[in-house]
This record gives sequence, C-alpha cells and structure tokens, in this order.
Amino acid sequence: MYLTHLECPRCGREHDAGRLANLCGCGSPLLARYDLAAVAAAVTPEQFGLRPADLWRYREVLPVADERHVTTLGEGWTPLWRAPAYGAEIGIPDLIVKDEGLTPTGSFKARGAAVGVSRARELGVERIAMPTNGNAGAAWATYAARAGMGATIAMPLDAPTICRRECLAAGADLRLVDGLISDAGRWVAKLVAGSGGAVFDAGTLREPYRLEGKKTMGYEIVEQLGWQVPDVIIYPTGGGVGLIGIHKAMHELRELGWVADKLPRLVAVQSTGCAPVVRAFAAGQERVEPWADAHTVAFGITVPAPLGDELILGALRESSGTALAVDDAEILADLRDFAAREGLLLCPEGAACLSAARQLRAGGWIRAGERVVVLNTGAGLKYPETVDVSGVPLVEVEV
Repeated sequence: MYLTHLECPRCGREHDAGRLANLCGCGSPLLARYDLAAVAAAVTPEQFGLRPADLWRYREVLPVADERHVTTLGEGWTPLWRAPAYGAEIGIPDLIVKDEGLTPTGSFKARGAAVGVSRARELGVERIAMPTNGNAGAAWATYAARAGMGATIAMPLDAPTICRRECLAAGADLRLVDGLISDAGRWVAKLVAGSGGAVFDAGTLREPYRLEGKKTMGYEIVEQLGWQVPDVIIYPTGGGVGLIGIHKAMHELRELGWVADKLPRLVAVQSTGCAPVVRAFAAGQERVEPWADAHTVAFGITVPAPLGDELILGALRESSGTALAVDDAEILADLRDFAAREGLLLCPEGAACLSAARQLRAGGWIRAGERVVVLNTGAGLKYPETVDVSGVPLVEVEV
C-alpha cells in the first residue's frame, strides 16, 4: 500500500493513517496522501487496461492494504455516453455523460461506500452510522452488510422511498427524521458520542476514505478518454465529495505524470432552492452560510451547509471553474428533453448538470468546441415521480 498519512488541508497537521480518524482537531476533513513517486515507479497507465473493469484497478492510489478486506460488488468503470443530439441542440457537440446510475446500488455513492467500508473493516470497525439524503445511506447499508458490519442510517422523512427500502433490505437500523440532512446529522452525532466508541461516524467527509472511492470517477474519465482530460466537468453538488474527489484525482494524475498540466474547469451545480455554495462562490467567501428553507426536486443536493465547503470552493477557484444554480422547472424539463433525444433517463441531480451546461454555453462560459463531461450521479428509475404520467390518455379497447 502506498498510503503514507492523512493530512489536514486547513492547518497542515499530519495524522497517522493506521488509526481510525474523523475530523482534524481544527474541525476540517482529512485527506489521504500517497507516495505518488513510488506509485509512478510501480505502475504505468498502460497496465490498467489489463485489470478488471472496476474501481479497484486503481489500487495503488486507494487506501486498503490487505485485499482480504476489499468489500466489492463490482462498482466502478461506468460508461461515458456521448450525447450528440442533445449536445447539438444546446451548442455543445462534444457533450459526454458519465453514467453512475449503473453502479450496484444505482448511484455513485457505491464508490465511496465500497472504499470507505473496506478501509473501516481493515481498521476494525464493527458498526457505522451516518446521516443521508437517501442514496448514500442505501449504499453504505448495502456494503456494510457485505462486509458483515452493522449500520445505523438516519435520513429525512422526505427522502426517496426506494432508499428507505434499500436500507431495510440490507438489514440496517433505519431511523427517519422529520427535517433535513443536517437534522439527521445531529441525531447521528449524539448516537456516536454516546456509544463509547462502538459506533463509527461515517458521515460525509467525517472520515477520509469515502472521498478516495469518489475520486476514482476522475481517474476513469481520464482513462476512458485515452488519458486526456476534458475541458469542463459539471457536477451536482450537495456535500460535494465527488467534486472534491475529482479535483484530488486530477492533481494526483498530474503529479504522477499521467496527464499534462492543463486540468479541467470544474462546475458545481446546485438548485435555486438550496444553493449555499453558489452564493458563497459569487460573494468570494471561503465558507458557506447555511441555506434557510432548503428544498428541491433534486433531493440528493439538498445540503444546507456542506462540511467540505472550503474544499469545494477551493477546487472551483483552483480549476478556474464556477458555480451555478438552476431551478426545478428547468431540471425537470431538461430531464424529459434529454431522455426523448438520447434515450437515457437521468436522475434529477444529473439533469441539473444539463441545465447548467445549457446556460453556461448560452452565456459563453463554455466555449465552442470544448469537450464537456456531465455527471449523472444516479439511475433515473430511482426517481419515478420526476416524470408526470397523469396526462396519458386512456383508450377504449373493444372486446
């Protein structure tokens, strides 16, 4: 294993990667660091094509030392779909969708759960607990079951019903909270504090290894494009782990010498009903202020105050990226338009990225001829209510 230590991006303090860790003492999430010079000497990009088509092909830059602890259901290596019809309509002929809906639990959360659970298992964790907007809880409950671990999941009452069912099917201890993910987080914090160390907090960015699973989206995008980076990557941002992870992946790839110096411009997409990152980015702030009365059809990005706000905003500014909020009506319209033209039903969070792409191209921020990758973070079939079927005509059938 090439993992060397955990590092605090805020205060710079180093932590022992061989011990269970949550946040740094200063309150910041921790980042896993590797001996990338040794990785570059041990493996070349050409070798990945000979390995299984899952995220564990990048094992040298993942934190699990003993493969016996790897907990997997075949996650990763999701396809890049070109979208020529919709792309031509909005002025982006080279529009590509990274379809995370094809992961084992139907969302990109399977990546973080696979790596996070595997490392927790290696470090002796027996029960995890976490708040969730739905898909992350379903994924962590599933992988915890696979690892023989207990899971306590707290989610808002309004979260997608299918996620509730997935947690129960995986044997998790599910708790519903009449509120937002922040309210569920407070309940989990109290549970963990009173457990005497028997329950490990696996909430978003409260442990360092979910991020390592999510960063593999960045590695895959680059490998699938022939070890070339796109011009723009558009990501639906709630907790922002995927965006932070992709940014981390790009910097690792550059340090490894596997890509050139030019890196993609990152775009954080939020809903007008919950846009703390967009507001902070526009104001030039380093931290977000909690968003009041958060609500959107794109439930997965309903995060009023993401813990990783500094890392999200830093990734946007370092990459010369931007942040944009789109409204629910646009999200649902673009979801339907894209499905009709390309035959792929996106989740509402993925559709929000299309709305952002359309607006950014119309405003000139995305330039003519640029290659743009949008993240569809989950299977559209998990959100059946996004397609209104109430107006479908009933026909008379003669017997």
